[in-house]
Amino acid sequence: MTDFVHPALLFILGAVAIPFLEGLVRKVYLVLIPLLAIFAVLAIEPGSYGATTFIGQEILIARVDKLSIVFATVFTIMALIGMVYALHLTRAGQHVAAFVYVGSALGVVFAGDYLTLYLFWEGMAFASAYLVFAQGSEKATRAAFRYLMVHVTGGVALLGGILVHAAATGSLLFGPIESNMGPGAYVILAGFLLNAAVPPLNAWLTDAYPEATVTGAVFMSAFTTKTAVYVLARAFPGTELLVWLGTVMALYGVVYAVLENDCRRLLAYHIVSQVGYMVAGVGIGTELAVNGATSHAFAHILYKGLLFMGAGAVIHVTGRRKLTELGGLYRTMPLTVALYMVGAFAISAFPFFSGFVTKSMVVAAAGQDHRALVMLALTMASSGTFLHTGLKLPYYMFFGTDRKLEAREPPRNMLVAMGMAAALCIAIGVFPGPLYALLPYPVDFEPYTGAHVTESLGILMFTALGFVIFLSALDPENTISLDTDWFYRKAARGFMWLAEKPLARYEKAVSDASETAVLPFLHGSARAGLRLDLNGVDGVVNGVARSILGGGGVLRRLQTGVVTHYALAMIAGVIAAIVVFAVVWR
Repeated sequence: MTDFVHPALLFILGAVAIPFLEGLVRKVYLVLIPLLAIFAVLAIEPGSYGATTFIGQEILIARVDKLSIVFATVFTIMALIGMVYALHLTRAGQHVAAFVYVGSALGVVFAGDYLTLYLFWEGMAFASAYLVFAQGSEKATRAAFRYLMVHVTGGVALLGGILVHAAATGSLLFGPIESNMGPGAYVILAGFLLNAAVPPLNAWLTDAYPEATVTGAVFMSAFTTKTAVYVLARAFPGTELLVWLGTVMALYGVVYAVLENDCRRLLAYHIVSQVGYMVAGVGIGTELAVNGATSHAFAHILYKGLLFMGAGAVIHVTGRRKLTELGGLYRTMPLTVALYMVGAFAISAFPFFSGFVTKSMVVAAAGQDHRALVMLALTMASSGTFLHTGLKLPYYMFFGTDRKLEAREPPRNMLVAMGMAAALCIAIGVFPGPLYALLPYPVDFEPYTGAHVTESLGILMFTALGFVIFLSALDPENTISLDTDWFYRKAARGFMWLAEKPLARYEKAVSDASETAVLPFLHGSARAGLRLDLNGVDGVVNGVARSILGGGGVLRRLQTGVVTHYALAMIAGVIAAIVVFAVVWR
């Protein structure tokens, strides 16, 4: 690997030095490492690196092709933006966790075998969990524990699937799994779907992301679900199940966003929705669909990071995150409002913003594959995205009722990071060619046709009209929405009740019975056995031993060494034998 610098190592090894740096030196270092990683990705040549064997299996540390390069490119770009956004932090913990998190995500992207993938996969889980723990509140700690337990459980399932699949195929190499999937492949798929937050395995995302630190949530919005999209595109392209799971995701996230009052939880539900487009694209499996899923992942990382940065800026300066507690901030935070709206237009697929040139590729692929129902559902989800992320959230957070909050623009580094992401959202929307050139397959798609632009603007304007007409019905309420985590928590409470009540009482009854009846009997039996052993068995054994020793002593005295004595003994023996023979014969 002398001609290959693994970008993951730059972050993971680079994290070691962060606690020992301070002030301006640390800030320069935090920006320098992502810049070096970007150049390392751009310099990578396609090929296989780090091939070796372990326990008789072929291991491939890094496999580089166009699919891995496009994900690695956006991961390193987002790492740079996220680090700039977090420069104002004085404690090193979140910076270290973010470095390990990014490095682990890059390790997954380049992994050429399941063992390497699994190790980096678990690294992502533990590093990202710290970004929730670091928030420090009791609510965040509980959410972080749930997040960690879900991902550890998913990791164990993934490892089990890997072992079963490897036993069936005889190989640990990571690549496309053919249509005749075995049990191991289905368990691997389930592990991937958990990280993709596919319902009903989605509650960990909307539970933990809103409780993370302001800067931690930006990183979390970018990496975990998108690495899941990458591994699905690598291993399961064309899997029919993913088409329908992705379509359900797209609608599911939009529906739950209607009910949300927490600004970051609303954005988290739209992660579920937008990842649904990517999962559906992978499931369709055509070149256009996989290109669409990949490009949309690229665009999503940037605009979703921008949206979380905008919401985080509001939380940073006001300490509030519920829409019912916000409003009137456009006067004191005009730059934040403008930059947030760039992300809102991008996620809503407005022309000349990044979502327009990526999301439409997935919808077009569904149409080319004659999937009218999927195409309709994805179009409806896009309208719902604009309604809630592009209109409802900014209206109630920045405009709406003025709550007289004391606010100001966030620190300069946060605004710079938001500006970087906003510039990329616009650049990709206006000039999609460079992004299209990175995609796994040659792109034969033109987003800016008269029909497509007119159709998109018509849907968006109709949605805006509906928002104005039904504005009062969309007023947020300070309520809690029940998601699939309700079932997890009820099941956990039921298990704890079973463990603490019936099982504990049964264990106590068995313990009491053993202490009052069984144990005394066993103790008495043991004492009786000991006496029998000492007085009976040992007496017989000792008596036989003494007899043998006595007989041996007599025989030893008979061995005089005189020949005549031996002759007399032989004659006596013969006479005795004759007498015995005669008696027996008679």
